[in-house]
Amino acid sequence: MGGNQTSVTEFLLVGFPLSPWMRVLLFGVFSVFYAFTLLGNGVILGLITLDPRLHTPMYFFLSHLATVDIAYACNTVPQMLVNLLSPAQPISFAGCMTQTFLFLTFALTECLLLVVMSYDRYVAICLPLRYSTIMSWGVCLTLAVTSWISAVLLSLVHLVLLLPLPFCGPQKVNHFFCEILAVLKLACADTHLNKIMVLAGAALVLVGPLSAIVVSYSYILRTALKIQSAEGRQKAFSTCSSHLGVVGLFYGTAIIMYVGPQHGDPQEKKKYLLLFHSLFNPMLNPLIYSLRNREVNAALRRRLEKERLS
Repeated sequence: MGGNQTSVTEFLLVGFPLSPWMRVLLFGVFSVFYAFTLLGNGVILGLITLDPRLHTPMYFFLSHLATVDIAYACNTVPQMLVNLLSPAQPISFAGCMTQTFLFLTFALTECLLLVVMSYDRYVAICLPLRYSTIMSWGVCLTLAVTSWISAVLLSLVHLVLLLPLPFCGPQKVNHFFCEILAVLKLACADTHLNKIMVLAGAALVLVGPLSAIVVSYSYILRTALKIQSAEGRQKAFSTCSSHLGVVGLFYGTAIIMYVGPQHGDPQEKKKYLLLFHSLFNPMLNPLIYSLRNREVNAALRRRLEKERLS
């Protein structure tokens, strides 16, 4: 980051090529979505914290997922909203590197948390008599902390490889935030190793965990189909449907962006995919869990009733 290596001290985020009136319109729409993201995930966190009936491993991991979604959105959306009103706003070199690091950290943490949550559902449905023993609070805390630490360490690897690169112009990042591949295109050096590490890291934390989730749910499906009562089968599937919905949204867009085939110049398409990934995914996650989860709905009703009576 010394002066003899890096002549660029700030970057310009290009964002989306839009007319002024469209920028104002999208600023309003995205601001509402951002508010719903914070509100929805905040409500999930509040309910899990305040309702003793939700003090279970499943909701412990869900609270971490809600925390990640809030942080994920806060890292990218405010900068995008600023750029919609004032296009090509500069971001400092240090700020850009920090945003890249945090984006990778939160994305990787969500990947690992989704795997942990699938394992929790596997134990709950396939090994119900041993659930309290296997998923003890010590184990849950270890799994959550390991997910966070692993994500931080993997992100640090990318950051350590990115920081020494010289950036001598142009300084325009063709994205609405400092996404690592968009930043690498501005480096005045060979970035082959960096791109290999991005691809390898994506394969490690996307393909590998997704395979583990598929294996977990294959066992869950086999066990659920053996349940005699229709009510029991419905309960087993209902506890997994919310998680599967979140997994589909997250892994579907992430694999297309970082592991899928690269034909032509997919940069513009990837920007819109990452917009969905950064703005809509965190907003939809609490809606999926609240609409599809009876316990969350019941906890919300109890809390609203308590507030009304008080």
